[in-house]
Amino acid sequence: MRESYLEAYQGGEGELVEKKSRFIATVRPVKSETEAAAFIEEMRKKYWNASHNCTALCIGRQNELTRCSDDGEPGGTAGRPMLDVLLGGGIHNVCVVVTRYFGGTLLGTGGLVRAYGAAAKLALEAAGLVRCEPARLYALAVDYASWQRVEAFLQSSGCEQKKVGFSDRVDVQFAAPLALCEALPKRLSELLGQPPSLLLLTSISSNNPLKLYSLSVPCAEASMFINTFSSVSLRFSS
Repeated sequence: MRESYLEAYQGGEGELVEKKSRFIATVRPVKSETEAAAFIEEMRKKYWNASHNCTALCIGRQNELTRCSDDGEPGGTAGRPMLDVLLGGGIHNVCVVVTRYFGGTLLGTGGLVRAYGAAAKLALEAAGLVRCEPARLYALAVDYASWQRVEAFLQSSGCEQKKVGFSDRVDVQFAAPLALCEALPKRLSELLGQPPSLLLLTSISSNNPLKLYSLSVPCAEASMFINTFSSVSLRFSS
């Protein structure tokens, strides 16, 4: 089973017009069917006069819950293409609603499939995606002479520093990817030349694990993400 997976970073919207039909796609992160149902109802009320409000959702790390609805469109032409975007992209814990205002021209089966799928993709692009990796949270105490090496090790190993305190020693709390956890005490012992003062702060919960996040955004948008989600690890691109 893959340990890392994708989620929507935040809510997002996208819109396209096809032969005068207007498709408005809205994405929202959700953790339960109840949250998804509330979001769908919110969109139906917001777009109460629309021709269709089609939906798709994926919940759970292994897609334990998937649903889709064509909301009156020909079977398989709306909700299923939207769901295929989520499943094909490996995106979890998200719900998509695509609202259609009919423009007077029939699009045909192929046209509907393409339009609903494309609208869902636009909303996901607007929301942004984060790669989540379940992790364990640790506390480690080291002397100042060892801190630079430890900090370099944490960064190179994909760990995420949560809190660092400086007194007569350095105390750091960090999240470590599950793949590293079994070997972590040995790796730190080799680095320090002695058994580490390492404390496990959280155990793993399959329902709500601690997660590491990584997010790729254009440089021009990076400051916005830093200000709104300071724990995200950013990889800058052009």
